[in-house]
Amino acid sequence: MTEVSIVRCEDYSDQNCKRALEAVLKPLGGLEWVKEGMRIVIKANLVSAAKPEKAVTTHPKLLTALTCLLKARGAHVVIGDSPGNLYNAKVLNHVYSVTGLTEAENAGAELNRNFAQKQADFPDAKVAKRFAYTAYLDDADAIISFCKLKSHGMMSLSAATKNLFGAVPGTTKPEYHFRYPEPLDFAGMIVDLNTYFKPKLFLVDAVKAMEGNGPTAGTPVHMGAILAGTDCHKVDLVCCKLIGLEPMSVPTLRAAANFGYIDENAENVEISGDVEAFIKSDFRRIERGKGMQFQDVLPGVFGRTFSSVARLALRSSPRLKKNECVGCGLCANICPAKAIEIKKQKAKIVKKQCIRCFCCQEFCPKGAMKVHRPLIAKILNRG
Repeated sequence: MTEVSIVRCEDYSDQNCKRALEAVLKPLGGLEWVKEGMRIVIKANLVSAAKPEKAVTTHPKLLTALTCLLKARGAHVVIGDSPGNLYNAKVLNHVYSVTGLTEAENAGAELNRNFAQKQADFPDAKVAKRFAYTAYLDDADAIISFCKLKSHGMMSLSAATKNLFGAVPGTTKPEYHFRYPEPLDFAGMIVDLNTYFKPKLFLVDAVKAMEGNGPTAGTPVHMGAILAGTDCHKVDLVCCKLIGLEPMSVPTLRAAANFGYIDENAENVEISGDVEAFIKSDFRRIERGKGMQFQDVLPGVFGRTFSSVARLALRSSPRLKKNECVGCGLCANICPAKAIEIKKQKAKIVKKQCIRCFCCQEFCPKGAMKVHRPLIAKILNRG
């Protein structure tokens, strides 16, 4: 039984998008599950107001093509997300306009303008037993998560699983970074979001992916693929294979494996399509490393202490490239730990306060914040 499907889509032409979506869905049973009158929410990646060619957001041509396929089956389609900013009409309307979603709206999609927020109690969660979320998701008969394949400063990979962090309202996101400062805890929270909302389908826009300083300031790279699956973690395992990323260096996949949701090996995923044809061996990725658990080989308190010290010494951190900083102050405003100051029109990271959430790196409009990985970590994890 097919778990993940991958097909070629060379560009974002209307014809190619429609044909590729139909082809990638076919091994999974197509859209036969969609019944007339259903309200389908497409949870896109609309992290910021970036033009489609920047490869920051899910491409509007694909969202438009999916809208048409769903409308043809009699569904009501809603497209939404909560970017990393204020969650209100002014911000979202700007994002919708810049990212090109007026085309999807013209094709019959409703762009979400319900900005209500709710609190969820999730006692079965592994990490996030209570969290805030965007209320419009409650009205969905089914959710389709349609993400963009990108590198990511904190999570290494932004793809199917990470996309559901967009269910958390924009200005609440920094609070969650502060609440879960350890990457594995933060990843566990995101895994819980996927378990709670249970998207029916996961789609990945990898026609143009983003490498390097992702998820907003990296470089677009042509991959020419679309992926689909019904399990976000298995989709992400295949995404790792495409970009040469060690799966257990991705905190969300490590958390999913720890919770018993997946095996660690993408080879165990039933795939329809030729994955090898799309692999980008030179993809510039951000690999955090598996982590060093010295208590497994050193006894007692000594092992636990040495492991804690080693993790601190080996973990990545944000670093400013001063000649690219314009002193706009956005990083200081968004930092949940208040670990950034603006001095002499340049950002300065107060290292002892930094929680390594990489919000500054993700939202720096000039890409001046970079992910710095210690040399010893690269050597030990063969990065």
